[in-house]
Amino acid sequence: MAGSATSASLERDLTMTDTDFDRVRKLIYQRAGIVLAEHKREMVYSRLARRLRHHKLTLFSEYLARLERQPDSKEWEAFTNALTTNLTAFFREAHHFPLLANHVAASTAPVRIWCAAASTGEEPYSIAMTLHEALGTRAREARIVSTDIDTEALAKAREAVYPLEQVLKLSEARRKQFFLRGGGARAGLARIRPELTALVELRQLNLLAPNWGLDGGFDAIFCRNIMIYFDKQTQAKILERFVPLLKPNGLLFAGHSENFSYISQAFRLRGQTVYELASQPSSRPSASR
Repeated sequence: MAGSATSASLERDLTMTDTDFDRVRKLIYQRAGIVLAEHKREMVYSRLARRLRHHKLTLFSEYLARLERQPDSKEWEAFTNALTTNLTAFFREAHHFPLLANHVAASTAPVRIWCAAASTGEEPYSIAMTLHEALGTRAREARIVSTDIDTEALAKAREAVYPLEQVLKLSEARRKQFFLRGGGARAGLARIRPELTALVELRQLNLLAPNWGLDGGFDAIFCRNIMIYFDKQTQAKILERFVPLLKPNGLLFAGHSENFSYISQAFRLRGQTVYELASQPSSRPSASR
């Protein structure tokens, strides 16, 4: 329930009321499908406070009113970026990658993967390393379409430069094969090798958008640790739109805390948080974008 503009204000230099918080929750749901729980109040304050200070505002209500008055403003991008979580790592949930390697090794056609939550790039580059190891020279024909709603995260992914301490968690063989160690001003950093970045196409995509602009025929879709931010209805709609984009034997990889079995009948569980299509393509509608 919305409170008054004064009694519910947080004791900070900026004023965010209960009503403001509810407006933020409504706007980010409409924009990106993200469901912000009640306990996210402090996170919302700290992340959006930077935007208010950037605009020299002290009232969240004024900032939100500006957004609502200007639906095409670039500030919407900053608003969405601020409220998007980018927790990722190389080979996160490592059990998925040997399965992916076996899956693509059996393919005779050029492999196509969609990484639907690319974040700062660790996941699509982990997929690229896996394809290199599984396909050898055939990996050059592969394509990894990597999308995210957060433009700042995508910019970091395009840089393909990571702290060395993050890279040191990988095996020595992978570090030598897939990274270039920085020196001088770049000491403590490592860059992904060009032959790997060449496989990864990065672009912004909102999973709520009516048109994704993607061709079908993916061998696999990685949609990990993002569905948890959507409500069940939104999850079901997204899963249905995945169906015509997958090859008949395609795989859908989910996050460790995500379970699609009770959300969509279009997929059936194949292994640990890995799904396959429940029916053959002849019974499905033609591909949508």
